[in-house]
Amino acid sequence: MHDQSTRPANRFDLPEWAGAFGDLGTLIPFVAAYVSILKMDANGLLVAFGVALIMAGFIYRTPFPVQPMKVIGAAAVSQTMLAAGLGSAAVVGAGLTTGLLWIVLAVTGVGRRAARWVPRSALLGVVMGLGFSFMLAGIRMMSASPWIAGLLLALTLVLLGRPRVPAMLVLLAIGAAIALIEQPGLVRDLSGLKPEFRIPGFAWQSLTMNDLWTGFVLLALPQLPLTFGNAFIAITEENNRLFPNRPVTERSVAYSTGLMNLGSSLIGGIPMCHGAGGMAGHVQFGARTGGSSIILGSVLLFAGLFLSASIGTVFSMFPQSVLGVILFMAGLQLALGSRDVGAEKADRFVVLATAAFAIWHVGAAVLFGIMVHHASQRGWLRI
Repeated sequence: MHDQSTRPANRFDLPEWAGAFGDLGTLIPFVAAYVSILKMDANGLLVAFGVALIMAGFIYRTPFPVQPMKVIGAAAVSQTMLAAGLGSAAVVGAGLTTGLLWIVLAVTGVGRRAARWVPRSALLGVVMGLGFSFMLAGIRMMSASPWIAGLLLALTLVLLGRPRVPAMLVLLAIGAAIALIEQPGLVRDLSGLKPEFRIPGFAWQSLTMNDLWTGFVLLALPQLPLTFGNAFIAITEENNRLFPNRPVTERSVAYSTGLMNLGSSLIGGIPMCHGAGGMAGHVQFGARTGGSSIILGSVLLFAGLFLSASIGTVFSMFPQSVLGVILFMAGLQLALGSRDVGAEKADRFVVLATAAFAIWHVGAAVLFGIMVHHASQRGWLRI
């Protein structure tokens, strides 16, 4: 996809290790919900994430994220969908149809041409709104233990001003200590962990046409606007702004989105995307190369192959207060990237108004931003 010879090498130093875990605030809650509520097998789910992250790190050589698709995740574990009998097969079907859809967008170039219609002001508004959404979600998670979370947030802000101290690793260590204190039986559970090697099975052979249709209509299609705004346009802009010497193209992002969803669905995993908030989280805590993606991918691959039967116990090591701080800091980093020095008043209006819509729905925000921008350009709207 890119000329690898001119791109800086991946690093695997302490900052990359710290930054590798900057996206746990979204990863763990969604994976835990899929495993505990839909009873999906963590084996294929984690292996798919691991392989996708490792490949992204090697190909892009930036802290390129891989995240669960949030609309699909929220819908799949909702009471309405569960009552309707929606199960893990529909999620796998959604992953397969999503993969095919993004491959088509990449091959035809439709995705790239559509991205050209999105004005910069609308894009900045989407990024700002996503940042606010992450911060609000982080605050909600922190509210479960407000005093502890407040102290952890203050400590994180202090440590981030001292580059020699890996803030994320300190945060995870404190979180593990809190988990052990709050859950007396956790030490016994952890000591009883027995690694068992398992290779994921093939999930496509058990899919029916109903699984594909249900997954596509009820899950994949509602997700498309969010993926287009956050994990296609915004991630391309975010990567190229932060790492101009390692640019990505819309076509390459569409291809990787399609391929990793085909691979994930093949082994019973969940739909995945390259969310811009994930990159913000990795960068916030020190990541600067694809080494962070490879590190996280290797950890998840190991967990999927050897610890999938005990993943609930492993996730117990990450309290809500810690995940909330991580998510809040990722949102802050993302929102900071929405600045546009010297923008006209009309452009600033588009940015702020689009951000407000993005907190509610990214797809609606993209459409709103496009319409308001062009209305302003044609003199139909005067601010």
